[in-house]
Amino acid sequence: MNSSLLRTPLLCLGLLALTACGKGKEQGPPQMPPPDVGVIKVQPQTSPLTRDLVGRLSAYRSADVRARVAGVLLKRTYEEGTNVKQGQLLFQIDPAPLKASLSAAQASLAQAQATWTNNKVTARRVRELAPKGYVSKSDLDNALAAERSAAAAVQAARANVETARINLGYANVTSPIDGRAGQQQVTEGALVGNGEATLLTTVDQMDPLYVNFTMGVDSLEQMRRAQSSGNVTLADPNKASVKITLPDGSDYPEPGVLDFSDTTVNPSTGSVNLRAKVANPKRSLLPGMYVTLKANLGQQHKVFLVPQQAVQRDTVGAYVMTVGADGKVVRKDVSTADMVDGNWVINDGLAAGDQVVVSGIQNVKAGAPAKASPWKPASSSSSQPPAAHSGK
Repeated sequence: MNSSLLRTPLLCLGLLALTACGKGKEQGPPQMPPPDVGVIKVQPQTSPLTRDLVGRLSAYRSADVRARVAGVLLKRTYEEGTNVKQGQLLFQIDPAPLKASLSAAQASLAQAQATWTNNKVTARRVRELAPKGYVSKSDLDNALAAERSAAAAVQAARANVETARINLGYANVTSPIDGRAGQQQVTEGALVGNGEATLLTTVDQMDPLYVNFTMGVDSLEQMRRAQSSGNVTLADPNKASVKITLPDGSDYPEPGVLDFSDTTVNPSTGSVNLRAKVANPKRSLLPGMYVTLKANLGQQHKVFLVPQQAVQRDTVGAYVMTVGADGKVVRKDVSTADMVDGNWVINDGLAAGDQVVVSGIQNVKAGAPAKASPWKPASSSSSQPPAAHSGK
């Protein structure tokens, strides 16, 4: 009787313990709250069509200064590396032999003119006597031929005089254009122009300058297709602009204007040559420098601008994380075109009204919930998106 009474409370206690254990297993560990993320609500807009390229500067005009007559170089009359004017004397070649050649040509001209005068008088006399029968027909023909030959000899002698005078003028070597004269290539005392036009120096026009660059034919074809579909409006070739970044990373203040686009593709590189003209009033740019440039080639329509930190990349490609209407995170693969003021230009993969995660992206996972709030940049910088990207 006593043992039965004792077993009943013990059985009740065991049942209570099992019930408590079962309740504990049903509750499980406490759930973590969804992460806080900053989002922007994107809307389609129009953005400049830009391309980041590398270009090389070249002189607007470059003229080789050469010796066009043979002679000994006497002196250089300019300072190397300085600006010179068109027609300014740069070098002087010994003019003495050229003066002698001019004098000899002038003497030959005088001799030819004397011969022509004598033959002219003789021919006139023969013409007067021929009708009277005092001279033969053969004598008349010879006199007239001698007169014509003497006249031709005078013309040839005059041409020789003019040539000698031109060669004497070449003894003073002048600059063909305004620009900056380079290093002297031949020293004084050297024989120049003997058989070839010896290079003496080069004059480069420094303002403006050309920026030469290339663009892949694939990129050009993509832009043409986008233009035909209405997503891109290409700029007028005479209005497309470029913005130069110097090797030290600073922006060059003067904008450039595209002024040439080749009509053929370079078969060795598969690209098209383009050229822009940029002002260089302070002569701070030098021919031969490599610069990076941003070419503004038109306008892109119906694209989305997303801050740089919102775009992630993996082996699949570029993607962004978005917060859907149900509060869950959705991955969206996107196609980036280029970057404008610190924002990626996305032309495919997003829809109007998508809430793109900008901050806290490292805490989210596709399919998991997230608590979205409007993204606020840490500071007003170039990475701040346009006003159309409000997170409301």
